[in-house]
Amino acid sequence: MHIAKDAIPVRINAPGAVARQLPDFGAATGSIGAAYFSLGSGTDLAPLLEGLDDDACHSPHWGYVITGDLVVTYSDGDAERCTTGDVFHWPAGHSVRVDEDAELILFSPQVEHGAVMDHICDKLAG
Repeated sequence: MHIAKDAIPVRINAPGAVARQLPDFGAATGSIGAAYFSLGSGTDLAPLLEGLDDDACHSPHWGYVITGDLVVTYSDGDAERCTTGDVFHWPAGHSVRVDEDAELILFSPQVEHGAVMDHICDKLAG
């Protein structure tokens, strides 16, 4: 699920401050980690996720695309494009391909995402 910043409903509009809020944007348990990703055009995480359940990332993520253009493909075959300025929630069971250099911030359950990152590091080292 993704949404452009301007499509998020304004909850507070006061002089010098605007707060946008979208309720029910996924659920998380446990500790949350933060990550900043810089991804080059053409990057495809699918080969690095091979060997995980459904060959997909099994951690949900919430985040913001600072710049770039990405395609997120889910284990059920659905896909969505996330671009500059989008706020997103990617449920567990996905992969990411970068169509245009991207910078993004992710917030993820620490244990699940740590296990996926360890798997990717092992693939890169192997």
